[in-house]
Amino acid sequence: MEHIEEKKQERALLVGLNITSTAKRTDDIDINESMEELKELAKAAGAEVVGSLIQNRQSRDSAFYVGKGKVEEIKAYCESLDATMVIFNDELSGAHIRNIEEIVGIKIIDRTTLILDIFAQRALSKEGKLQVELAQLNYRLPRLYGMGGQMSRTGAGIGTRGPGEQKLEIDKRNILNKAADIRRELREVKKIRETQRVQRIKSNIPIVALVGYTNAGKSTLLNELIKTHKDYEAEKEVFAKDMLFATLDVTLRKAVLPSKKEFLAVDTVGFVSKLPHDLVEAFKATLEEVQYADLILHVVDATNSNYEIQMKTTEKVLKELGADNKNTILVYNKIDRLDLDIYPKNRDDVVYISAKKGVNMDKLLELIENALSEATYQVKLLLPYERGDIFSKLKNKYNVENFEYVENGITVDVNLLEEDYNIYKEYILEK
Repeated sequence: MEHIEEKKQERALLVGLNITSTAKRTDDIDINESMEELKELAKAAGAEVVGSLIQNRQSRDSAFYVGKGKVEEIKAYCESLDATMVIFNDELSGAHIRNIEEIVGIKIIDRTTLILDIFAQRALSKEGKLQVELAQLNYRLPRLYGMGGQMSRTGAGIGTRGPGEQKLEIDKRNILNKAADIRRELREVKKIRETQRVQRIKSNIPIVALVGYTNAGKSTLLNELIKTHKDYEAEKEVFAKDMLFATLDVTLRKAVLPSKKEFLAVDTVGFVSKLPHDLVEAFKATLEEVQYADLILHVVDATNSNYEIQMKTTEKVLKELGADNKNTILVYNKIDRLDLDIYPKNRDDVVYISAKKGVNMDKLLELIENALSEATYQVKLLLPYERGDIFSKLKNKYNVENFEYVENGITVDVNLLEEDYNIYKEYILEK
């Protein structure tokens, strides 16, 4: 019988750079917190963290990022710890990786590569896998001529796996061609999703999107929300675990408000500080669901000491998506884990809950119902016959059943979203 050697877990040394100059950004997470997050990311990728180093400098070193002397120190540290790889807390250039690797002698990856690797492991849908591959290609393209041996590895563990694996021999043209093929495939997937979205909009079921920092408890909250529906089945619950990026693919599930009205709850990929730009770009297509949501639940981990910076990170991504002006409820989660059960009172747009323990879920559902009722307007429109284009648009977008042809136009009973209410309010006969 052939003996199959069990693959050893990679042993990772973490390295961070703390910029001490006044040019340091005020919205950055504290270096110690950021390194702790990097540790959790490394664990999520399957590595064993054997050590951590932080270098204080006024600026980045152009050749070795943390300075040549520090790199020599890293080499000695790796040898003493029997480390098999070094993970840097920031995005490195191809030249940085090559220079550091030549001295240290083991695999060097950066935070971006690590996050892309986790996404490569966790993406389940065809679209998710294509988006990860595109992000990996976009990341590797400018590093083709700088990363040396790093690019020749395939299947060699963290930072080299996933659908986007490429060998050193692949040239710029091949990568560009592959990226173009993926974009074509994604456009086809997008067409299917847009068709499904139109059907959802026409069904007039409100959409509530859950957004927030990774591991804030969005998936746990989604699972609690869907328990309100009469067709709830345990199999419909999404994977929820206390780890970074436990779920990636956008999930839609039906839930019910206290008034028995249905809504669609949408779970989205969690955000993280220093989220790779290529990954944000690649996943914008999936995150478009947020743009079409009637309401956003911004889920925040109330136990995290950096929750305010995490909120800013989420708000920044929402702004990139053009969804920063959406009607939003701020949901502080995990209050059951706070040392004191004293926290500010709930407001119309803020609620304190524990999704895991079911605390204040009734209050959250009440706020959702109030917000959704405010976001729509039940009106009767009189559309002149020459504005048949408006009638067609409304029929395509809404579930229009009550309409009548009268002497001076078409009367239409419709429940308008706020944006359409503002566009067509000149045709309103009565609310």
